[in-house]
Amino acid sequence: MKTLVSILVLAVIAMTSAMANEQTIPLDRAPDRTRDLAALQRGARLFVNYCLNCHSANQMRYSRLRDIGISAPEVEDNLLFTMDKVGNMMHIAMRVDDAKAWFGTDAPDLSLIARARGRDWLYTYLRSFYRDDSRPTGWNNRLFENVAMPHVLWQLQGQRTLQSQEDNSTPDTILEFSGYRQLTSGTLSAIDYDSAVADLVAYLSWMAEPVQQQRRRLGVWVILFLSVLSLFAWRLNVNYWKDVK
Repeated sequence: MKTLVSILVLAVIAMTSAMANEQTIPLDRAPDRTRDLAALQRGARLFVNYCLNCHSANQMRYSRLRDIGISAPEVEDNLLFTMDKVGNMMHIAMRVDDAKAWFGTDAPDLSLIARARGRDWLYTYLRSFYRDDSRPTGWNNRLFENVAMPHVLWQLQGQRTLQSQEDNSTPDTILEFSGYRQLTSGTLSAIDYDSAVADLVAYLSWMAEPVQQQRRRLGVWVILFLSVLSLFAWRLNVNYWKDVK
C-alpha cells in the first residue's frame, strides 16, 4: 500500500512539474482530418520518419495501418526501416537510459498522446518551436517552455526565433511576444508546413483510437435503437396504467 501511495505521489509531482512549464497561450484550432485517408497516410509517413526514432507507439501495430489504406507490402517497403515485421508493435531501439542521458528525460510513448493532450494542443505545440541557444538542444517551445524535445521538423519549417516588443501599459516595462522571425527557410512553405502538421496530428488522433469512426457510426444506430425502444416502453407504460385512476 505504501509503495502504491509513493508511486501516485511521484506521478502527481511529475505531472505538476510538467504542467508548470506549459504556457497559457491560446491554442490554435487543428483541422479535423481524421476521416481523410490521404491525410492519415501522409501523417503516418511523417510519424514513422520523424517521431518513431525517439518516441514509441507500443499500443499500435504496423498492421493496423491497413485500416487507413496502406497495404502490408507498402508498409514493408516504405515504413519499416529495421528488422520489425508488419505484425509487430511500433517499438523503438533507443533505451530509456540513453534518452535520459541525451535529453534529461525519457521520451513518452505516443500511442495515446492525442487523447491525453488533445488535437489543438498538439497542433499548437508542433508549430511553436523556435531557436534558443541557451537550451541544450538549441531549441525551445513557446507552448511548453524549456521542453527537452528538439524541433525534429525543423528541416521542413526552417529555423526561426521569437520577436518581442515592449509593453508600456504597466508600471514595469515587459517584453511581449509579437511573432516569429524566420532565420532560414525550410523545405516547405508556412502554409504547407501547417498542413503537414495537421496531417501528423490527424494520424496521432487516429492512432489513439483507430476505431473512433466505427464507434461514432455505431453510436448513431444505438441512439436510434434506444429512441425507438423508449417509444415502445412509453406506450407500454401508458397501457399498463390506463385503468389506474
